[in-house]
Order: sequence, then C-alpha cells, then structure tokens
Amino acid sequence: MADLKLDWCSQDAAKYAVRHWHYSRTMPASKLVRIGTWEDGRFRGCVLFGVGANRHLARPFGLQPTQVCELTRVALATGREHPTSKVVAISLRMLHRQSPGIKVVVSYADFGREHYGTLYQAGNWIYLGPSQQSYLKVLGEVVHPRSIYDRYGKGGQSVAWLRKHVDPLAERVPMAPKFKYVFPFDKKLRRDLLEIAKPYPKSAAEVTPGDTSGSHRKRGVRVPPGRSIFADGVEVHP
Repeated sequence: MADLKLDWCSQDAAKYAVRHWHYSRTMPASKLVRIGTWEDGRFRGCVLFGVGANRHLARPFGLQPTQVCELTRVALATGREHPTSKVVAISLRMLHRQSPGIKVVVSYADFGREHYGTLYQAGNWIYLGPSQQSYLKVLGEVVHPRSIYDRYGKGGQSVAWLRKHVDPLAERVPMAPKFKYVFPFDKKLRRDLLEIAKPYPKSAAEVTPGDTSGSHRKRGVRVPPGRSIFADGVEVHP
C-alpha cells in the first residue's frame, strides 16, 4: 500500500483540491485550517476545517464560537489507496493537537445531493438529525443567508428589508435538509450528545428487510467494527 502522509497545506493546494475533487467546486469564505494528504509523495487532496456558514454554530452546545468548528470540505482524489475515513480521522487528531480548545466539530451531509453521511458513520460521529434550511433569492440569484449577511449586513437577513432596499421580488427558497453530524473531543459533551443522538440515516439501497443496523444501541451510536486510531478514548475507525 502507498505511503500515507498528512501535513498542513497551502491555500493554493487547497483551492486546487476543492476545484478538482469536491462537488461544490468552491472554497469556503472563512478562515481555514488546511490539511493536505499525500500518497507516495503525490498530492491527493485536502481536508478543511473552518467556522462555516452558520454564525450560531456553537449555540446549541452552550459553547463559545472559538470552541466549535465545522468540517467544511473533504476534497480527495479518486483512486486513492487509503480510505477517506482514515484521512479524516488523522485530520481530526491533527486539528485537536493544533487547537486543543475546540470541543466539537460539526459537519453536514447534503441530502439534496443524495449524501447520507456514510463517511461520518464510518468514523463514529454522532448524528443529531436533519438540519432544515432555506436560502434567499435576491436579484435572481439563490444564495446562502450568510452570504446575504456579508453583502448587506444584518438587515439583509430580513425578506421585508431586502424587498424594500434591494429587490422587490426577494424571497426565501426552501432547500433540501442536511444531515447534521458532530464529533466531540470533550468526553462529557460526548456523553451528553449520545443521549440525544438519532439513528443513522440510510439510503434505500442500503436498507434490507429486517435490517436494524441503522438503529443506535443504548445512548445512541452504532459503533462500527475496527481498530480505533484515535487517542484518549475518542474512537475513530479506519
């Protein structure tokens, strides 16, 4: 098997990976922690962490904004020898060592693109359920509310304000929900979140008659078999 190396990577390398290997083809606008991956010295993509588009990301956990971040992109080349779940697991360990004040990482699987979070399920993340969302249509463009906020300030989050000051036809546009997963580093927070964890979502193709593998065992999470590669009792399975 190819030699695997993960290390911090440049902004240019991250842009290349996202534009070639991530379905969005776009870089997050926030400040990022960029972790690149190489196999036998060949650049094979990156994992990006940032503050994300949700300004209230930390609120549901009762934490400060500096204690929560989002896994915003996993942009890895096809044809790699090492599994994505292993790359993400090592990236989490690197993040935790670099920023020990972070207590939880949040990420979303885009149901609108038929993503169910298989990667997070393989990594033993905790599933908290679907996250409902709506975008804003302004001047014919459908954009995330965070982008509208950055463009027009706090008033831009109000459809009434937008109709008065920007576009009389501005409206909210419902979007497909995203599946919300979390990976806590803090042991107490992990125990608390396990109490409210939901069964992992599964695609119709994964469900067979009598299948109960999507159900969590006591306190919420189905633990996949495999050797943990994460220290201090936080399990991430390759």
